[in-house]
Amino acid sequence: MTDSAFTVYLVDDDTGVLRAVSRLLESRGYRVRTFTSPQDFLDEHDSVVPGCAVLDVSMPELNGLDLQQALQAAGVRRPVIFLTGWGDIPTSVSAMRAGAIDFLTKPVQEADLLAAIARAERQDREARAAELSLKSIKDRLALLTPREREVMTHVIAGRLNKQIAGDLGTVEKTVKVHRGRMMSKLGVRSVAELVRLAEKAGVARSGS
Repeated sequence: MTDSAFTVYLVDDDTGVLRAVSRLLESRGYRVRTFTSPQDFLDEHDSVVPGCAVLDVSMPELNGLDLQQALQAAGVRRPVIFLTGWGDIPTSVSAMRAGAIDFLTKPVQEADLLAAIARAERQDREARAAELSLKSIKDRLALLTPREREVMTHVIAGRLNKQIAGDLGTVEKTVKVHRGRMMSKLGVRSVAELVRLAEKAGVARSGS
């Protein structure tokens, strides 16, 4: 069952293909936006909207690979599926290396296209969930004082409170206070949880 907010962006200079593919996808419950111009797609595309892009490889303004690269250069992690009227192995390899979900030959088989879009939907959902999780972590890290952040880097390096106190030139009791506040703000209860959180956020350990 598809997410009602998931949108398939179709970009192809062949209006016949756009009509046929959009009818198929709409009949399966997908929201569809069609573009005959790659530039129009780039101008109107909203990266906040969950969805994928189905791109024709051969278009006069920008080819499909150029369009994929333009999205990536703009920091848009939009799952991409390519359609082509000719079987070009080198292009297919380049597309897949650049992260394409699939590379399908026209006339595209209905089952192949729907399967590729289902994979794109799953990838998009997982990527957005990961981004939300990372944002939540970074928001919590922003609540830490400089000293709490410093204590954190020592804790994830496996150092004991007594060792941390010696490194920071303070007393163990003070380290315990900072450590407790830090753990509370980050919403973790164990060093193992703290280490996993730090790894997700790319926080370096003290001395590394």
